[in-house]
Amino acid sequence: MNRLEMKETFAEESVEEKDAVETDTEEVLNLEEKIEDRSSVSLWSNIKSFRSRLANTQIIPEERRIPDNIIPMERFTPTTEQGLSQAQVDDRLFRGLKNTSPESPSKSKKEIIYSNLFTYFNLIFFLIAILLILVGAFRDMTFLPIIVANTCIGIFQELHAKKVLDELNILNAPKCKVVRDGKMEELPVEDLVLDDMAVFIAGNQIPADAVIVEGEVLVNESLITGESDQVSKKQGDSLLSGSFIVSGECHARLDKVGADSYVSQLSQQAKVMSDVESSEMIRSLNKLVKIVGILIIPIGIILFSQQYFINESGAKDSVTGTVAAIIGMIPEGLYLLANVALAASVARLAMKKVLVHDMKCIESLARVDVLCVDKTGTITDNSMSVKKMLPLRPEADAADEPVFTSEELSETELVIGDFAAAMSVDNITMKAIKDFFRKRSGQRPEQVFPFSSQYKYSGAVFEGVSYVLGAPEVVLRETYASFVSSIERYSHQGFRVLVFARCKGTLTGGALSVPAEPIAMILLTNPIRGNAKETFAYFEEQGVEIKVISGDNPVTVSEVAREAGIANAEQYVDASTLYEEEEVRAAALRYTVFGRVSPEQKRILVSALKDAGHTVAMTGDGVNDVLALKEADCSIAMASGSDAAAQVSQLVLLESDFSKMPSVVAEGRRVVNNIERTASLFLVKNIFSLCMSVLSIIFTVNYPLEPSQISLISMFTIGVPAFIMSLERNTDRIRGHFLSNVLFKALPGGLTDFFVISGLYLFCVQFGVNETDLATASTIVLAIVGLMVLYQIASPMTRFHWMIWFAMAAGLIYCMIFMRNIFAITSVSRSCMMLLIIFAIITEPTFRYLSLWMKKLSNFCINRRSKTKTA
Repeated sequence: MNRLEMKETFAEESVEEKDAVETDTEEVLNLEEKIEDRSSVSLWSNIKSFRSRLANTQIIPEERRIPDNIIPMERFTPTTEQGLSQAQVDDRLFRGLKNTSPESPSKSKKEIIYSNLFTYFNLIFFLIAILLILVGAFRDMTFLPIIVANTCIGIFQELHAKKVLDELNILNAPKCKVVRDGKMEELPVEDLVLDDMAVFIAGNQIPADAVIVEGEVLVNESLITGESDQVSKKQGDSLLSGSFIVSGECHARLDKVGADSYVSQLSQQAKVMSDVESSEMIRSLNKLVKIVGILIIPIGIILFSQQYFINESGAKDSVTGTVAAIIGMIPEGLYLLANVALAASVARLAMKKVLVHDMKCIESLARVDVLCVDKTGTITDNSMSVKKMLPLRPEADAADEPVFTSEELSETELVIGDFAAAMSVDNITMKAIKDFFRKRSGQRPEQVFPFSSQYKYSGAVFEGVSYVLGAPEVVLRETYASFVSSIERYSHQGFRVLVFARCKGTLTGGALSVPAEPIAMILLTNPIRGNAKETFAYFEEQGVEIKVISGDNPVTVSEVAREAGIANAEQYVDASTLYEEEEVRAAALRYTVFGRVSPEQKRILVSALKDAGHTVAMTGDGVNDVLALKEADCSIAMASGSDAAAQVSQLVLLESDFSKMPSVVAEGRRVVNNIERTASLFLVKNIFSLCMSVLSIIFTVNYPLEPSQISLISMFTIGVPAFIMSLERNTDRIRGHFLSNVLFKALPGGLTDFFVISGLYLFCVQFGVNETDLATASTIVLAIVGLMVLYQIASPMTRFHWMIWFAMAAGLIYCMIFMRNIFAITSVSRSCMMLLIIFAIITEPTFRYLSLWMKKLSNFCINRRSKTKTA
């Protein structure tokens, strides 16, 4: 646009906005001055234009704007040799790009105090205390010291357990190898940062999402995708956190860490979607506490209204009567006792070098009746050595002890040495072969196929010739029958036999499909653990069935199991001959020893045993055990094994000592058995108070007891003995369901209390006994029944149990005589005393017959449940 056109345009705009402006040709030469002079004229036009643009502009919220002081993050691409520099690591740490888990593995101290202090029932007790203060019933606040003591004990035990576990977690924290500043370092996975150059080998679990820079690995992503197939990953492929390396070695750059990683996001989604309690005991306690928590509110309101408005009792009497009923219905120490017992058990196991990842698994372990074990690392030491190498010849040519010629021996050792040098140390077998075959010719492999637990072989290609090392039946395939006599001769001696062969075709890394020419058989041995026989003898005594599941030759595994003293070890099967899932499931119940088992078959075996009604524990140490460990009711890993196995397991034996298992099982049984029997003590009071409250509402009578009297009974017949007995040794096998077992034990005592107190109440009313005497008489009757229940729960009565029983009886008598004012115990009239004696005598046969009837009912229910399960 020339200057004249600009002038004309400007003039037209000016005419539209103002009436008239005179211009001449001289203004064209002084256009800039004219614009300044007439800026006010075009101001309105500029404002309109700005408002139009502003209306079409999307305003970014303040919280989504990038602050001016934020520098865009730079992604690093470190080399496999150098890795990140320290300056780059510091930059990542400054930005918070660290592989920190989004949720802590254990509660913080603040969370422990909060969870113990601010509970629903503590709120109820707090409101009750306020009501008692308002009506001046200070004597009836004797329950408060017990509540405070319970809360303090719970906090102390959980803090102690947390301290012990945190120390163990630090020692046993998963680690990862990374390259930084040109040096290889092994760091806890939480110290890794974004773009770190990590080194992964077989058995490692991927701690953060990564991209392979160099190398090739087989990866199992079953823990996150559900697919059990092994996936080959090469340069440029992604590794998902939570998956684990089956074989091979690679360098990978960490692409997403911490909360951004795949497994962290998956965990957060799972936490939102499901919060199901796996422990039957805790689930039952939650249900019980929930029901009681709902019932006490309407019952409390109705009781107070009835006593205050209908019976016209005073405010103080109405409040104390209602409070006594509510306190009686609350199992104030039951849930706390369970958590304290579990926390103490975790701490005791930690002292034995057993790390507990999931506290609730202690109950599952206590109920175990089938234990699945691997041969290597469980029955035998977690080490292996090559005993000898022998030529493998057809059966017709086999000598008693075949030998190589000196030339054959030298050539074979070199070939196997080169083969072993090409392999990474994926497992103890390859380590033993590397240690034994140290001679090398220096040949470099053209292609390497790391060992696959699915296909049972490893392979390498040298100068166009393919070699494989693996299980005899896998390598030899159709020709295996020609060599079976030679191979089984050594398998029956307990040797693990591997075949080294030359393949007449091309290897693909999948199942072998080409013929192989055997060169040698390698005999390896695992020494049986010195305490294996005693360990398995213990499980046999406890009624726990042992299943040996191994990837080795079934004949070899059977022989090792027999030497270890495992019952029915001669009943073995080759799992490679089981092609359908139904065949594997049928074999699970028929055989004791399983050889040549694939990782997926291990999972199916555990699943089949669970479906048959068994509680299954699984021990393992390798990546091939991960699927089965995840499937089992209780999973136990050896710390000396793979990271993946240790991370998915609920228990980790830090010293990899299987002989610790009896003490671990005994610990679980002690906790569950003791909680089960002490829970019965709590429920006796709850059943009585609930029934008595309902009776009071129906017949519009006052509740016969005071809060201080309920506290006295709770202290000496429930709280103190329950706490002491929860720490006792108890290794009895657990049978039946937790809640039904507890109810059947508690009902005789609770119903005896209800029937006797109801009868006593009725007769006292008829004989004109006042409410104060009735409350005292009811307290004495409850004390007598409480001591009878304690005697039954503590049976068989040992010297220690008698000491507890007499101490509780003495405590009750002392408080009733010397602290009578505190617990509202008064002298009773003659008529009340006579009624008390009669009903005290009635308590024994009532309790005895109710116990017999409940025992018969319990046995009937158990038998019916067993028949239903069998059918």
